[in-house]
Amino acid sequence: MEELLKLKHIGKRFKNKEALKDINLQIRPGEIVGFLGPSGSGKTTTIKIVTGQLRQSKGEATILGRDTQKIDEKIYEQIGIVTDQSGIYEEFSVYDNLLLFAKLLNVSPSEIDRLLTRVGLSEQKKQPAGKLSKGQGQRLVLARAVLHKPKLLFLDEPTSGLDPSTALEIHKLLLELKQSGMGIFLTTHNMEEATKLCDYVALLNDGEIVEYGTPEEICLRYNAEKRYRILLNTKERVVLDHCSETSQQIQEWLNDNVIEAIHSCEPTLESVFLTVTGRELQ
Repeated sequence: MEELLKLKHIGKRFKNKEALKDINLQIRPGEIVGFLGPSGSGKTTTIKIVTGQLRQSKGEATILGRDTQKIDEKIYEQIGIVTDQSGIYEEFSVYDNLLLFAKLLNVSPSEIDRLLTRVGLSEQKKQPAGKLSKGQGQRLVLARAVLHKPKLLFLDEPTSGLDPSTALEIHKLLLELKQSGMGIFLTTHNMEEATKLCDYVALLNDGEIVEYGTPEEICLRYNAEKRYRILLNTKERVVLDHCSETSQQIQEWLNDNVIEAIHSCEPTLESVFLTVTGRELQ
């Protein structure tokens, strides 16, 4: 399968600061790859390098088969970008914001209404974009980024500051885009969001990838103390270690139909990050 994005030994230095160290990553069609870490860890710098906005100090980066230092207009017509700097024309209506980009990207205007319905902005179609709430504005920016059905979408903290219901709608849209074959590069410090959405994640700390794999693989890798959290129908909650006695006890409870819920206690991505780096995400 073709690689939409490939990074090999990428490094970036700003004067006396090494912002990125030996970054290796790849994205294929239909994959969401998460680049996770706290603010200042190098996430945005990486996006700027792979989209041709910044030149790396060392290493190779290719996007849609082209060197990122030599990408042209044709490449930009095949990618979408959502960052904190992805502004909207506040005096234009919601529809006209998308119409402008439809003309620039040779997209049929008929796509606009369909997309506005999908992102839940049909009722705001004629409303000035400057009057939108933060969540609505973020959905408009996302709609603009996928209007031309790009092969690869870059998302920099796409749900930061949004309420849970709006974030959930954006998650649904991203999973639909993934199913359509779009590759998605997601940067976030929200580990719960990454666990839900990503096929693979890279945990980034001080410009260096300290762990890489599927969310499940990474969590199980650090599951040294295997335990089970059990809720009984008496509302009693118990935590049991993984051993033969526990297996017998669980079997007895199952036979007696007294277990309401049972969960394994593997660590979360956030707790793994703390273990690996000794740093909180905030």
